[in-house]
Amino acid sequence: MGVMGQIRTKGANRLGRSDRSAAGRWFWEIDRVLLLFVAVLIAIGLVAVAAASPAAGQRYSGGNVTFAPLHYFYRQLIWIMVALPVMIAVSMLPRQKAKRLCLVGTVALIGLLFLVPIVGSEVNGARRWLGVGFAQFQPSEFLKPMFIVSIAWLLSLKAQDESLPVVPLSGIVTGLIALLLMKQPNFGETVIFASVWVLLLTLSGAPLRFLAILGAGAVAVVVLAYFFYPVAHIRIDGFLFDHGDTYQTDSALGTLTAGGLFGAGPGAGTHKFLLPEPHTDYIFSVIGEEFGIIACLAIAILYMAIVARVLIRLLHEEDRFVVLAAAGLVCQFGMQALINMAVNVQIAPSKGMTLPFISYGGSSMVALSIGMGLLLAFTRRNPYLHRSPYVVKWSGR
Repeated sequence: MGVMGQIRTKGANRLGRSDRSAAGRWFWEIDRVLLLFVAVLIAIGLVAVAAASPAAGQRYSGGNVTFAPLHYFYRQLIWIMVALPVMIAVSMLPRQKAKRLCLVGTVALIGLLFLVPIVGSEVNGARRWLGVGFAQFQPSEFLKPMFIVSIAWLLSLKAQDESLPVVPLSGIVTGLIALLLMKQPNFGETVIFASVWVLLLTLSGAPLRFLAILGAGAVAVVVLAYFFYPVAHIRIDGFLFDHGDTYQTDSALGTLTAGGLFGAGPGAGTHKFLLPEPHTDYIFSVIGEEFGIIACLAIAILYMAIVARVLIRLLHEEDRFVVLAAAGLVCQFGMQALINMAVNVQIAPSKGMTLPFISYGGSSMVALSIGMGLLLAFTRRNPYLHRSPYVVKWSGR
């Protein structure tokens, strides 16, 4: 055999099923279809940010003539180069280590939420960020996946000891986070945290009567927020009664439908230049104008495929904690995508929420990569686990 043949053989063996290195085990245990779906979303996001970048640059350059038309595209490329290694590294963690990371991260990030109203940076009337300049980050974005895994762990303890007050404890943690988010103000993220908590309670087998009481309480909270929380009042009024400033949502729908079924073509959109936040909150509308409603439908189907893929994979999972954690992570991911798209088509009030892996943003991209890395870690499977009684169970458990 020649030298090149030996190299090819060694390369093939390196990724063969018999390879027991960390990289080899990861390659065969990971859900490669799910990883492919995420890679497609990131690629779509790069194209979409490139389309939205000139409009965002014109709006936020402050008249700077040297501001590059693809400024946000280049920065997104940098964030992706940071986020992808983070996703892969987290996805390689054994389940126990991933769980510990989330427990420690939840405590640390709740601590940072206390600091946001005191030393946080104010952007567009909201104080949600810590740090300065390029180093700014949004603690609530990073808290979402950590919180979900921590609550899943807490609720899974009920199966070991029925006397543990895990539901009240999880409610206290969720309520504390909600109060801290409302002070920013960040009503959209508050809804996400509360909804995921209720979802995890439902999956953990909470009584229907208790869930009904929670539902009634949620309605009461929304009514109280409408009357006593100015941000909620403005958003709900603008959505239901067309009171106040509805320019953002009106512009988003007009931009999305301007391209028709197949779009005006890459770079040919004009409505996007009138759109606020075209590269973040309303990037879905930019996609509609330049690539058409068909492209928007394809993206929505891709998000549905990711959620369905994970939920179907969990049907064969026996670990209660893993079921709760993975289901919570993928449902939060799908819920965020659904809310963003609903805002763009004017069937939900404006929330200031990014479209996962497509919208521009450093905090969003890295935090989503951590969440997806955790999801990939919890859904890893040993390909030999059900083939032979002599195979040792998956080392990640």
